Amino acid sequence: MLEAVILIILVVGGAAALSWPLGKYMTALFSGKYARFDSGVARVVGPVPDQDWKRYAIALISFNALMFAFVFALLASQHLLPLNPDGQSAASLDLVFNTAASFTTNTNLQHYSGETTWSYLAQLGGLMWLQFVSAASGIAALAALARGLGGRNTMGSFFLDAGRAAFALLLPLAVVFATVLAIRGVPMTLEGAAVATTLEGATQTIARGPAAAFVAIKQLGTNGGGFFGPNSTHPMENPDFWANIAEMIAILLIPMACVWMFGGLIGRMKHAGVVFGVMLAFLLVKIGGAVTFESTPTQAFADLAVMQDTGNLEGKELRLGATTGPLWSVLTTSTSNGSVGAMHDSLNPLTGLMPMAGMWLNATFGGVGVGMIGMFLYVVVAVFIAGMMIGRTPEYLGHKIEGHEMRLAVLALFSHALLILGGTAIFAATPWGQDTLNNIGAHGFSEILYEFSSAAANNGSGFEGLDDDTPAWNIATGLVMLIGRFLPIIVPLAIVGSLMAKSRRAESAGTLSVEGATFGGMLAITVLIFGALTFFPAAALGPIAEHTALMR
Repeated sequence: MLEAVILIILVVGGAAALSWPLGKYMTALFSGKYARFDSGVARVVGPVPDQDWKRYAIALISFNALMFAFVFALLASQHLLPLNPDGQSAASLDLVFNTAASFTTNTNLQHYSGETTWSYLAQLGGLMWLQFVSAASGIAALAALARGLGGRNTMGSFFLDAGRAAFALLLPLAVVFATVLAIRGVPMTLEGAAVATTLEGATQTIARGPAAAFVAIKQLGTNGGGFFGPNSTHPMENPDFWANIAEMIAILLIPMACVWMFGGLIGRMKHAGVVFGVMLAFLLVKIGGAVTFESTPTQAFADLAVMQDTGNLEGKELRLGATTGPLWSVLTTSTSNGSVGAMHDSLNPLTGLMPMAGMWLNATFGGVGVGMIGMFLYVVVAVFIAGMMIGRTPEYLGHKIEGHEMRLAVLALFSHALLILGGTAIFAATPWGQDTLNNIGAHGFSEILYEFSSAAANNGSGFEGLDDDTPAWNIATGLVMLIGRFLPIIVPLAIVGSLMAKSRRAESAGTLSVEGATFGGMLAITVLIFGALTFFPAAALGPIAEHTALMR
């Protein structure tokens, strides 16, 4: 247990410590304090006039639509293009659609094994490129939202913000992390697969490629798409203890820094500290639950004395320690990263509930940029409820929260639940889902529930007990990913646009403070009540039912 505590402190504490200076840098970057860099971006992308929320949203959607179309065409024609040393063939169009939607939406759900499906050009020029620009889109959207809340008359320019995020933030960090990973042993080559002779004299083909660059941005941009099918359980993506630590810190780093950037741009760092504290508390509770639940042996081996003192080792990458599996499962689903350090299908039932809860709430730091945007929706609801409870007009940072803003916030929050629960209900009741299960009963239901939770939360991880490379799964999750990505971005921008159109009030002694423990508690309760009321019935049918059945 002591080793587990040290590992958690090293990863979570290290990421939190690094997030503070990075957040200060991001605040300066998106405040326009690096004029020389901004002028360079303007020379590349053209004029960058200030935009209101509608024009900002249109620019964001249009750019992402072009991204999708380009990568769709690239993936569909990879067998005709260069940089394909292993001769990858054409993929089915439904898989191409799913993959293009997945990486455009910063989800990186993978219904394929990368080393046996896509060429190097497809991986680098298509998927890795999207891991930069899709992450940049989310960070840009948060910067725009914060400017509006901070009292500025404009949300800025999307193309300038995206350029700042991609070239002045993600690219330099990715170069540093890729160098670290390459030093630790992650391959970085454009040569084809290696052919080796084993000690027994057999011939073995070993897939390789430009993995270090791919893995660096997959972790930093909360993308999660692995170069190899097993993702970060693969020794060529995650070769040793220090590479493992670096990759887990990278998962949390920018999402944590985004909270500090938000506070800096609105000029309320104490408020950002309260939000950060609530997010961190949720994260630590889920980590504690996951590590504790996974410390008991799987019920299938409960009668074997050798397993009693080692916990559930099924599906774990034991090179990296047994704690890595449950810890990584919480980190990756709290931040919409989606990479995996263990097979989630092998987690004990209640352990598996922890990553599901992260995707259901979708606001424990969350994806780069969009995690803080998701928490903003809960803040709006918490402020509105608190205002009604004390009989005052709800106000947030001098902005009056009224029925219009509340309806938009509820629309965004319930759309997330509808995508998860609606999709799960349809696939659990039809051959589309039933015929693709490797497990029956509560665990099979959990596999379907997890897949739609991952798609709607733009996470990308999976229980991996599904035969999910089918037209039905590819099309359904592709649509869920697109809706689940852009609706929760556009609606908060619309809320802030509505607030910007109103006269801003000066705060008084009677104004609800958003900088103390009282508001932090109110915010946490709001998140818990919404999550419990919405998703507990599904949890009862899946992981909780499986746990009680195994205990019997």
